[in-house]
Amino acid sequence: MGKLTVTAFTTLDNVAEEPQLWSGDFFSKATGAFNEEVLAEADSMLLGRVTYDGFAASWPARSGDFISDKFNAMPKYVVSTTLEHADWNNSTVIADDIPGRVRALRERENVIVWGSPTLVRMLMAQNLVDEYVLLVSPIVLGQGKKTLPEDGTRHTLRIVEQRLLEGGMLALRMTPATA
Repeated sequence: MGKLTVTAFTTLDNVAEEPQLWSGDFFSKATGAFNEEVLAEADSMLLGRVTYDGFAASWPARSGDFISDKFNAMPKYVVSTTLEHADWNNSTVIADDIPGRVRALRERENVIVWGSPTLVRMLMAQNLVDEYVLLVSPIVLGQGKKTLPEDGTRHTLRIVEQRLLEGGMLALRMTPATA
């Protein structure tokens, strides 16, 4: 059986939107190495529509490093009810029975969700996330799309690893407390 891992750059106030605009001051070689560790465990990637659109516009033009090569080669699943086809190499659209299809996918392989805050909140509501890997930047933005839910639902997590990375990001690995 596989697992579903969510990974995201986030701020202290849970903002994950457009990390390229605020995480750079805290990014280091250690951040890249940590991301490679997390990505190495994955067999496939699950993305929401907005994240997929951004990734598909930039990653296919990159190559020659572990993350680019892995992103481009691995199977990618896009959760969307509006996208008719996904043109990025090895991409498949999941438009119906999303919880069931994700459940089946994670039974077969290790799936990573990169960013995709709207998708993450849906997966959390369905108890489909086995691990959270958050790279927390020491900054408060005060607004923006959040990774974790703000709807009053409670999710208790257990920290299984914490690492302060050169540059100032805090890497957290967590599992649901019931796991």
